[in-house]
Parts: sequence; structure tokens; C-alpha cells
Amino acid sequence: MPLLEVTLPEGSLAPEAVDRLADGLTGALLKWEGAPDTEFFRSIAWLDVHWIPAANAYQGGRPAARPRFRVEVTVPEGALDTERKAGLVEEATRLVLEAAGEDPADPEALMRVWVICHEVKDGGWGGAGRVWTLRDLAAIARQTREQEAAATTA
Repeated sequence: MPLLEVTLPEGSLAPEAVDRLADGLTGALLKWEGAPDTEFFRSIAWLDVHWIPAANAYQGGRPAARPRFRVEVTVPEGALDTERKAGLVEEATRLVLEAAGEDPADPEALMRVWVICHEVKDGGWGGAGRVWTLRDLAAIARQTREQEAAATTA
């Protein structure tokens, strides 16, 4: 049940680039969480885009000369260990810069993308009228993988 929030200045990405970014970030988060990339898991992976007026974007106390991007990831506690977070941060940064038409190897561009990971204490996430734990989600993922494996061998 991950939540992604992307904050960026108005006009910094074309609508089709936002669509590609949303799809790519969702897939990346599912991969790094270890969740199957299925319709069910995509349906509970939400992504919200927050546009801010370019005139309201500051860097160092001055109007930002170039667009800057923030990706906030909220997951159940324990869903991402340090290695998985590092992989997600690297991939999310690359996806954002590619969507913006910038070089992911450019050190200056890299500094304008922040990826912030938030963890919700286990048992502190509710949806569909109930509390969900990481164990619940892991069981659903395991069941989904078993069903997919059975379908491919049948």
C-alpha cells in the first residue's frame, strides 16, 4: 500500500512525461518493495502529483533558476531496508530526470531531485476499513506469486 507524492514546478514536465513518470515510479516502488507488479498491487499504489507555481519555487532563498523535484515515498515500516531504499532513490532520480529531458549523469541535475522515504509504523496504515500490517501485505504478495506460478505451469 505505498503512496508516492511528486512535487514539481508548473510547466516543468509535459503531460505525457508525467504519465510515463507515474508509471515508472509505481513500477520501481513495487520492485524495490518486493511486491508483484500486478493490477492488484498497482491499484493500491497511489501517486499524487503536486504542481507548484514556478514563481513559488525557491532555492537558497532565491527564485530557483532550474526546476527542482521532490519525490516522497510512504511505505509500511520494514518494507524497504537500506539497500532497497538506495536502489529506489537511484531509480526514482533517474526516472525524474529522464522525464524532464535531463541527463541523469549530470551532477547539477542530480542535486535538484530529492527522494524522501517515510515509513508508517507497522499497524498504523488503514485502508478498506481495516488496519493492514506488513505481514498482511507479504501474505497477499506470496499468494499472488503462487497463483502466477501455478498459472504458468498449467
